[in-house]
Amino acid sequence: MHGTPPPGAGSPYPGSQGQTGAPYPGSQGQRSQGQSGTQGQSGTQGHGQQASGAPLHGTPAQGTPTHEVPPHGTQAPTPLHQGMPAPAAAPGTPQPLAAQGHVPHAHGTQTQAMPAPGAPLDAAAGQGTPTPATPTHGTPPPGADAFAQANSGPEVAGAGGGGSGGTGAVGHGVAGPGGPWQRYDPWSAPLQQTGAAVETEGQRRRRGRRVLVLGAALIALVAGGIGGVVGAQLERDGGFGGDVELPQAESGSQKRSKDSVAGIAASALPGVVTLHVRGDDGAGTGTGFVLDAKGHILTNNHVVEPGGSGGDISVTFSGGETAGAKVVGRDAGYDLAVVKVSGVRGLKPLPLGNSENVQVGDPVVAIGAPFDLANTVTSGIISAKERPITAGGEKGDGSDVSYVNALQTDAPINPGNSGGPLVDSRARVIGINSAIRSAGNDSGPDGGQSGSIGLGFAIPINQGKRVAEELINTGRATHPVIGVTIDKQFTGDGARIARESRNGGPAVNRGGPGAKAGLKAGDVITAVDGQRVHSGDELIVKVRAHRPKDRLELTVERGGDERKVTLVLGTASGE
Repeated sequence: MHGTPPPGAGSPYPGSQGQTGAPYPGSQGQRSQGQSGTQGQSGTQGHGQQASGAPLHGTPAQGTPTHEVPPHGTQAPTPLHQGMPAPAAAPGTPQPLAAQGHVPHAHGTQTQAMPAPGAPLDAAAGQGTPTPATPTHGTPPPGADAFAQANSGPEVAGAGGGGSGGTGAVGHGVAGPGGPWQRYDPWSAPLQQTGAAVETEGQRRRRGRRVLVLGAALIALVAGGIGGVVGAQLERDGGFGGDVELPQAESGSQKRSKDSVAGIAASALPGVVTLHVRGDDGAGTGTGFVLDAKGHILTNNHVVEPGGSGGDISVTFSGGETAGAKVVGRDAGYDLAVVKVSGVRGLKPLPLGNSENVQVGDPVVAIGAPFDLANTVTSGIISAKERPITAGGEKGDGSDVSYVNALQTDAPINPGNSGGPLVDSRARVIGINSAIRSAGNDSGPDGGQSGSIGLGFAIPINQGKRVAEELINTGRATHPVIGVTIDKQFTGDGARIARESRNGGPAVNRGGPGAKAGLKAGDVITAVDGQRVHSGDELIVKVRAHRPKDRLELTVERGGDERKVTLVLGTASGE
């Protein structure tokens, strides 16, 4: 091969018929330099096979031209001038490599044949799918002079004149504009600066809606803040200067639960009365409550005492009605009295409870007329039970002293509440308000009583019921007794039996309950039914808390020895 020119060197490649190097496309049978074939047929295909369906009117067949590179050491054929005929090849002369489709591309890449315009893709010859030519710089426009293309650079290209749909490639050129592979325009693609995907129409709409929602939320937030500030300022400054209108709760139901203080008061008040007493010994005000429909009213003895035997007693009911009353009976030792009104209808007696069932901490309500303020209601609890108290004693001889085993309450009780009811949560009477302990009863300039400090005392209703029944039935109350005289001068613990009675007789009554139990003068009684007693007054209170004929157990000390004795209470008439 070295130095030996191939057959047909210096002349057109064998197998070309007609003129070569024709400057204008479209001549019948014309081909650009470096492409061989028969008249009306496409250029030589890979491995020398003929393509089918090539155009017959001078239009070169489709196919990617190859750059003819002569073998090493072989002189390349000289291009022919326009119009110069090419000598015919001798029969049997071998075809050049270009005719066999094995000549490599100028850049070492074999290109594939392109299908004819309008023909199916499988009409193209070659060994694979056609590959579009790589666009490069310097691509001449379609229809340029093939000869000029062949001489425009060191790379000799075989270019078929591009008719309509022709694709002759030259140098670094690309397919003509009529083929399926369009000219590449880098500016025709969407401009992307970051490499991100271009948003679709739906994405742009969703992003717009999100922006609108966020904007609306921000506007609402700002508007709310401004409105709040303005509203607060207007409220603080009283609005826009109009009339001031203060807020007030709406009208609601006036009904209350029966066990509430309001419910208890509503139930008990119709049966509570206020007493005004006038007499030769003075005047006073107190409270009482209706016992029955006959007009009997229970109150304290010290309330009616100023009227004496012929005093005037006026009773005022909770509704304001007034009626006169008379004393039925009274007892200073129990500090209880019963009066009666006549000719009054529609009385509402209060139900009586049981003071034995009362427990410390139970809620209570006190009703009365403190300082002549009728229908006053206060509430509290039971603070203690069986609290021994004494009251009265203004006469100095002890005849007006009352002994009460009282219920203690913190419900406020003041002067004027005396004789009023202390009721439980069901508006039942469990005690009769009777006394208070104040910080200084004689602190006033006129020696008057001071107000409540939360220490109020009430006579248990069980004792009051018994005494009231006796006063109504007989006009007198009976007292239980043990038949001994107590030494009031004794300062030790317990109650000591005196050496003699007040009139100089024996301290232990002959034939009395104490004598029958074996009690003697000088004995010290320290307990009643197991409950300690610390003074003579406490012993009297414990005894009077019982009924006559009740049985008691006494703890007695004599000469340093302690013994227990049992006795049956006797009866003594009251005042």
